[in-house]
Amino acid sequence: MQRKIKRKLKMKDRKTNFDYDLIIGQQGEKLVDHIFKDSTVEVKRDFWTGTTGNIAVEFESRGKPSGISKTKSDYYAFVLAEQFRDEVIIIIKTSRLKQIAREYYLKGCVKEMGDDKTSLSVLIPIKDLSNFAYNDRATDTN
Repeated sequence: MQRKIKRKLKMKDRKTNFDYDLIIGQQGEKLVDHIFKDSTVEVKRDFWTGTTGNIAVEFESRGKPSGISKTKSDYYAFVLAEQFRDEVIIIIKTSRLKQIAREYYLKGCVKEMGDDKTSLSVLIPIKDLSNFAYNDRATDTN
């Protein structure tokens, strides 16, 4: 749908064309509606992001795959607590999060966490979630 619109409107018209902006906004609304109605979302509440600048993505607990290694969810939602007062929620497609987590795992950004430090998590700088370059690996299945 968006491609047809782009062909009809010249580049200079897109920046000021209300109809185009309205359609793009409606497409975004449909995506959010789809996420909450038709997709599974794994929700994590993170109390440390405001202090560390990272989100923690668990992948192992007590020596066994867990968290992102085992999830069947379509999306992850990180509710940022403490300094963010639960007012910021980051939603990211699980396949894309896996791609980013792999990159940081390979960089050695891993920390023991949880009760008795029995879980392993990849630490991802929150700023890098939006800066991470998209490529075809992000569309792989979970």
